[in-house]
Amino acid sequence: MSTHPRQPPSGQPEDPYSGPSEYLPRQANPSWMGHVQPENYRPAPGHQGGPVHDVLPPQVQGRALEAARSRGGLAGLTVAGSLLAFLSLFLVVPFLLSNTGTAGFLIGFLASLLPLSVVLLAVHVIDKWEPEPKRLLFFAFTWGAAVSIAATLLIQPFFVLAFQFSDVPDLQTYMATVQAPIVEEFAKSLGLLLLLLLARRHFDGPVDGVVFAFTIAGGFAFTENILYFGRAIAESANPASDFAQVFFLRGVMSPFAHAIFTGTTGLIMGFAARRWHAGAAVGAFFLGLLPAMFLHNRWNSMGQGFLVDYVVVQVPIFFLAVGGIVLLRVAEKRLTRQRLLEYSAAGWFTPAEVELLGTVGGRRTALNWAAGYGRRQHMKEFLKAATQLANTRQRILSGRDVSLHQAEERQQLQRILALRAAVTG
Repeated sequence: MSTHPRQPPSGQPEDPYSGPSEYLPRQANPSWMGHVQPENYRPAPGHQGGPVHDVLPPQVQGRALEAARSRGGLAGLTVAGSLLAFLSLFLVVPFLLSNTGTAGFLIGFLASLLPLSVVLLAVHVIDKWEPEPKRLLFFAFTWGAAVSIAATLLIQPFFVLAFQFSDVPDLQTYMATVQAPIVEEFAKSLGLLLLLLLARRHFDGPVDGVVFAFTIAGGFAFTENILYFGRAIAESANPASDFAQVFFLRGVMSPFAHAIFTGTTGLIMGFAARRWHAGAAVGAFFLGLLPAMFLHNRWNSMGQGFLVDYVVVQVPIFFLAVGGIVLLRVAEKRLTRQRLLEYSAAGWFTPAEVELLGTVGGRRTALNWAAGYGRRQHMKEFLKAATQLANTRQRILSGRDVSLHQAEERQQLQRILALRAAVTG
């Protein structure tokens, strides 16, 4: 007998178990992002309690449908990252001041906030479905803004010593097209590797990889922009004109340059996170560096024909990145919905709830309804917990660390019941 208080209304999607009996349900792989091997598939654990009741009244559900990890390790990573970032400032800040002067530094700092805001706004939009812990985003930003800059400054001299250059322009070309892509991408992506190894409960897939990569790259570009904007003021005979030119090139035409470079590394590492293994994480790190370094090299190699290369090559790359992120978001939502459908078949959610949890419009309606009864925070936690549960199930179906993730799954299912009770009162 079904544990649902009512049958799904007409128009609901088919239950993944409703077809012919198969070891792997027909809809278990709703997208390329969450592919499951048949031998790794396990049914969701059954709900042994009483029937679950919808968290929203039926009439509110109708409007909604029409509108549409270890805490100790996390704290340790945050503290260690903050300490490392603080120490890095003792190298980074003097370097910036020596190149920009006090006035250039202050103006450069303020001007750099504008392109940084654009990148962080993009991160917020991308991360809206399953928001990452703010502590991890803070770690990512400070890693990019301080630690990766310090690492670059420490490694750069070795590249200079290893290169036999004939004149200064020759050295500058080498530093821009060889040293910068290799050293900067390695330094930025090292933060991604630490996140994947030490906070893997929150690094679930390619969308998370892009979010963390964009945040790290945004921090790096922020500090680098202070240097370039400040230099334009400190070293120029016509500071206003040169600053305007540099700001237009870096702040208007290319605020996402570093984000796209490092984003390719985060994307590849995110796919590795779907099938967790420490060796795969390290392998994905080095593999992901290749496209990032290549794109960085191509960007820094633009010279006399900069405008043509920018329009013909860089603009299409940007729109390709936007399209790829949109596809990732769609695939992430489909995967969340499918995994929750499997819990629905086991009695943990009603089919109407799955539709509510699986759409942006449904979630917005649920939050608005809960706010009217002073339960918005409980509903927000319920939505977040359901998404995390779907991601945990995906990790179980990857076939790695199954017992560990099943123990986490049991805890999350109990939390779902507690949050449901808090929401429904």
